[in-house]
Amino acid sequence: MKNFTSIFFLLLPAFLVAQAVTVSEEVSIREDLSYYLLDDQRGNVLLFHDRATKFIVQGFDKRLHKQWEKDLELDKKRPAIIDVASIGGDFCVFYTFRQKQHSFLKVHRYNPAANLVDSVTIEDLGVVFYTKKMETEYSDDKKIALLWNIENQDKINAFAFHMGQMKLLWARTFTTDGFLFSRDFHQMLVDNNGNMYMVLKKENRRSKQDKHYLEILECDGAEDSPIKRRTVDMQSHLTFDAYFTYDNLNHALVAGGLYGDDHTAKADGLFYLNSPSNDPGKQTLAFHPFDRKFVNILLEKDKSKNKGLTDVKVQDVVLRRDGGIILFAELAKDFVRGGASSSYYSHNGMRPIMDYYYDDLFLVSFHPTGELHWKNILHKKQYSQDDEASYSSYFLAKTRSALRVIFNDEIKSENTVSEYIISGNGDYDRNAVMNTEDKDLGLRFADAIQISANEFVVPSERRQRLKLVKVSYEGNQ
Repeated sequence: MKNFTSIFFLLLPAFLVAQAVTVSEEVSIREDLSYYLLDDQRGNVLLFHDRATKFIVQGFDKRLHKQWEKDLELDKKRPAIIDVASIGGDFCVFYTFRQKQHSFLKVHRYNPAANLVDSVTIEDLGVVFYTKKMETEYSDDKKIALLWNIENQDKINAFAFHMGQMKLLWARTFTTDGFLFSRDFHQMLVDNNGNMYMVLKKENRRSKQDKHYLEILECDGAEDSPIKRRTVDMQSHLTFDAYFTYDNLNHALVAGGLYGDDHTAKADGLFYLNSPSNDPGKQTLAFHPFDRKFVNILLEKDKSKNKGLTDVKVQDVVLRRDGGIILFAELAKDFVRGGASSSYYSHNGMRPIMDYYYDDLFLVSFHPTGELHWKNILHKKQYSQDDEASYSSYFLAKTRSALRVIFNDEIKSENTVSEYIISGNGDYDRNAVMNTEDKDLGLRFADAIQISANEFVVPSERRQRLKLVKVSYEGNQ
């Protein structure tokens, strides 16, 4: 077991906060198709290994000592894991399996000791040549799972399952006029009552700019009830990127996004949307163009003829209690060197190289009226090569008083991990969290999980070996 502690002073209020960093011993993931970190809500961590024909759970205590290991028995006929999710200290395993030419959707629930406590066959999917992969979304309270897929570009299959009650809330298959998945689909989400929302981008192209709108399809699961539809006129702006979430406290569908004035390849400003569930027609939609100074600082240019942004992604939306939001966007670019065509391989005998640049974040806080509250730029520079950006980007930890953005300063084996601490009024501070020199760590912060208000666990992956790293903050938060 490896332990080390780093102590530093914050510059916001003058108080002492320390963090302890605990690192587990190595675990082999050579045979894993995927793995999942799970929180048992007792301070321990579970690690689920999907090895296609074998499924293993390992239990780690508070100091990340491995205490036990157990094989799980799923159905014998080609079980395929869809997802694994924590629920109230237990965890659920969603999977499909084949039996007598039929495909079935099923879930097992296990307690923190990985003992089976319940099992439900959610749906007989019928006779299919192959089972199309299901996607999953979870409600904000992490009790409801929405499982869904799209067939033939236009047919939606959706299942809302309550993991706490271990029962299927509803199942629907439907189509909608003029829907083409690859062209129109944007996002799927589910609220704490099990209502599904599917967001579509319609006519989102320059030739139809004045007709572009967002379409939101809502399914409440009531038997034979029609799919509800609401639209958002984008007022001749094109949608560059957006992130939707459901505000269960204020009962509204909200979004933060980026829009383009001329085409979808460049973002020219920000938008905020609030659509109340009890009165969908009463929408708040506000647009704010980028100012040139903001873009110049973000792109580190003294002058910019073009005030828009091209390589940027909306990564998160954090809800404010008053109905406003904080939008998180990140400068991110993937660049192929050498080309990826077959002729390149044959003529040069070399494979293309993929470069990944994940740089500054910018945060924008919106009032529920759509007015801007504040915006800030959080500087970072991350470059990597041929790693699918696995060690880039950041982890967002949330507490009642602040947000923490934790990330690798550089993508290399010996590296400093830093964090920004952001308060509700936009003030922030940057601190060093740890140094990985001589620790043999490769921290994947985008895959970290928060296990309490002051603790998170991040996987470290190097050479098909995995370590778990827990960061615990001490003192006043």
